[in-house]
Amino acid sequence: MRKPLIAANWKMYKTISEADDFVKQFVPLVKDVTDVDKLIAPPFTSLNAVATAAAGSGIIVAAQDVFYEEQGAFTGEISPGMIKDAGGTFVIIGHSERRQYFHETDSIVNKKSKAALRAGLGVVLCIGETLEERNTNRTFDVVKRQIAEGLAEFCEAEFKDTVIAYEPVWAIGTGVTATPEQAEEAHGFIRSIIKEIYGDLADEMRILYGGSVKPENVDEIMASPNVDGALVGGASLDPQVFSKLVKFRRG
Repeated sequence: MRKPLIAANWKMYKTISEADDFVKQFVPLVKDVTDVDKLIAPPFTSLNAVATAAAGSGIIVAAQDVFYEEQGAFTGEISPGMIKDAGGTFVIIGHSERRQYFHETDSIVNKKSKAALRAGLGVVLCIGETLEERNTNRTFDVVKRQIAEGLAEFCEAEFKDTVIAYEPVWAIGTGVTATPEQAEEAHGFIRSIIKEIYGDLADEMRILYGGSVKPENVDEIMASPNVDGALVGGASLDPQVFSKLVKFRRG
């Protein structure tokens, strides 16, 4: 049985003091929730503050990105070792905003993922199609390519430390959410492609849905058999709201 994972991606929001205050409010709200994993990905500046405030709570602390070299003349970049040193244990890689604004390719996503996994960090690997790609019936082709290239040359141990997040780009921050049928269709396809590559290990991999998830729709999204959690943006910025997502009701 795959344990659900509800992940908060704060993007470029929250100062250190705001992040610390969030965790101090959030932890008591979810202290009794033991059957769902909780993850928070703050900005780099707040990574250590969140890790410190969340210590002992079971909350997974993740970075929002990583570079694929451990050190060197790479101005502005953050290495896997730096993330671990700051208290992070996971990293989000290949988010659609990284692909769109910073032109990250599947090859770069793969290099970052391999570097993070080598360093002992877990990976949330993001994939998903744009509206134009969906409207031209290329969703499955795009997703298949992103999986094949993003997971290229992963060994079994690396695979087990990886979570896939399917985030249809047309649903991110737009208020438009994929229907439960669309989400299940995409997640089922993703699992089938992973099964082609890695066999029965696909049954163990968690696949999250990302795209305008909120308390009003989380129950129906999580009712889909192949949806194992959610990668949440805007609705994760308020501790009360995010706690409601963590406490979703199973169908």
